Amino acid sequence: MDSLHAPWRIEYILGPRPKLETGLFASIAQSSDDIGNLVVARDRTCFALLNRYPYNGGHLLTVPYKEVPDFNGLTDEESADLWKLTNRCINALKAVMKPDGFNVGINLGKVAGAGIAEHLHIHIVPRWTGDTNFMPVIADTGVIPQALAEVAAKVRAQLAK
Repeated sequence: MDSLHAPWRIEYILGPRPKLETGLFASIAQSSDDIGNLVVARDRTCFALLNRYPYNGGHLLTVPYKEVPDFNGLTDEESADLWKLTNRCINALKAVMKPDGFNVGINLGKVAGAGIAEHLHIHIVPRWTGDTNFMPVIADTGVIPQALAEVAAKVRAQLAK
């Protein structure tokens, strides 16, 4: 088995976290600054935002408003809403960014890689053939080809249709 290493992510993983009265996603959920928080959609029980520290361009997160560590804390309706929003976001990213595929995943618990383990969220990562190249491997540099605010605006507009 080959391993792909992403050493540029260690700065974020080990970096200091701001002290918040509520969790990061709960703070964003309660904020009215959708542009500044890169929120692209708000539904009744969940919302979607661009990942500020993306693995790839267009990396979105879908998040329930309710702060729960896993699906057991959600009602059936909240779970269904979260998956419906996830699907809408995939379709919006297809239209806006034209990826060749997606990684869609959930990390439950710190040991599974959850950076924010106390608040369930789904990662939607667009992928393109050949999107892993020499830059991150040799040059220790990830290349995100489009500004986050620009991607957020395009996805937000697509979701509003």
